[in-house]
Amino acid sequence: MTAATEATAPAKINLCLHLTGLRDDGYHLLESLVVFAGVGDRLRVVPANGLSLTVDGPFAEGVPTDRANLVLKAAERLKDLRGVSAGAAIHLTKTLPHGGGIGGGSSDAACAIRLLADLWQVPPLTATEALPLGADVPVCLCAPHATEMRGIGEHLQRAPYQPEGWLVLVNPGVMIPTGKVFTLHDMLHPISLQRMDPLDDVTDAESFADWLSKQRNDLTKIASDDAIAPVITEVLHALREDALVAKMSGSGSTCWGWYTTQVAAQKSADRIAAAHPDWWVSAVPILR
Repeated sequence: MTAATEATAPAKINLCLHLTGLRDDGYHLLESLVVFAGVGDRLRVVPANGLSLTVDGPFAEGVPTDRANLVLKAAERLKDLRGVSAGAAIHLTKTLPHGGGIGGGSSDAACAIRLLADLWQVPPLTATEALPLGADVPVCLCAPHATEMRGIGEHLQRAPYQPEGWLVLVNPGVMIPTGKVFTLHDMLHPISLQRMDPLDDVTDAESFADWLSKQRNDLTKIASDDAIAPVITEVLHALREDALVAKMSGSGSTCWGWYTTQVAAQKSADRIAAAHPDWWVSAVPILR
């Protein structure tokens, strides 16, 4: 085995989220363009006799350290499928807010899979092998590349256009139960037949901005409902004062604004943070 190693589990950002169908088993079919941001949790793995997990960081409170944690579930699945007898001590520094729609737990699991595969000298899990861990884990294994995600998360393709620029991420400190949002969507709205537009003709920032403005997140109208998180409307309004495009990520409550320069993004982040010191605000590059 190799020595201790560590890496960042980047935030997963859904630049759009189109619900395109509903399977008989209740899983939603979707289409999304996923990018990864230059902020995330940090994982470190060290050789050990058994599997263990410790957690610290500004958002460590409430994070389980037993088998309820997706990181340990991912470690056990990799160990079982690859016939590994060794163990590892995993340490997670939690810097992303909980329940924010930016794939914190899934990205942590994907990062753990990569680190442990290197530590144990085995192939990492494939997307198919990782899917039982959660619909977002396979796409998080694609980081840092922008990826088109379809189906229930199992159909993945590197996007023909790799977006660049900066994002301002804003989380108002509200946790949103993903399952509740999807259930309410099905109760209140029909599945739309309008799918995500192809990226084939996107070649630069200008055409990407035009493409992005025409896409949607079908869960925004549910997550921002007065009974769940009306503050999302306020967050989007704050971002849209100067962002080229601004939408909600995943099922919320984190929202993002897209900017072409670091200066513009940081200026927007500083303005929003000053007006709302209780919100989590971060200006970060899109990873490529």
